[in-house]
Amino acid sequence: MKSTVRGRFITLEGLEGVGKTTNRQCVADWLAECGIEFVVTREPGGTPLGESLRQLVLSAEGQMQGETELLLMAASRVEHVARVIEPALASGRWVLCDRFLDASIAYQGAGRQLGVERVAELHRLMGVTLEPDLTLLLDMPVADGLARMAQRGSPDRIERETLAFFERVREAYLRCAGAAPERVKVVDAAQPLETVQA
Repeated sequence: MKSTVRGRFITLEGLEGVGKTTNRQCVADWLAECGIEFVVTREPGGTPLGESLRQLVLSAEGQMQGETELLLMAASRVEHVARVIEPALASGRWVLCDRFLDASIAYQGAGRQLGVERVAELHRLMGVTLEPDLTLLLDMPVADGLARMAQRGSPDRIERETLAFFERVREAYLRCAGAAPERVKVVDAAQPLETVQA
């Protein structure tokens, strides 16, 4: 009986405006050229329930407690791992995901100041122990990313946060890269797009 080789899990992380969506497509095109079967997904989202939770989290209507935001993100992730990511990896397909747990560490743990360890512990308690094989952290100065984002139209609830919030998020991402350099590769997203993609 033929055994299936487990797929690889690749995530893209970074602040608003760094080009995650554009570069995710570049990676997807490369995987296709290599003949690798893969799934493209995102967080929050990735499942019907996850997409509904995404709308709640990103809605520009009103505010919510940081803890509520974290729990909604985590709920979306539990569904995502169980229904999309793990089945794909087990079947031998690669998974290319726009954001994963590193985003909650950075945004809710540092940005919302809920505590990085608190966020990690919540996910451990819920059984989310999956770690990406490779994380591409697209990084640039916060002000530059926000300037790019402003050109896209109406900002969502999180995109309306303060400069100080996003500075905390960026610092947390860079600390994550420093703590796991074999997994997290920092890409200078301020370079020309062709250089970033190369």
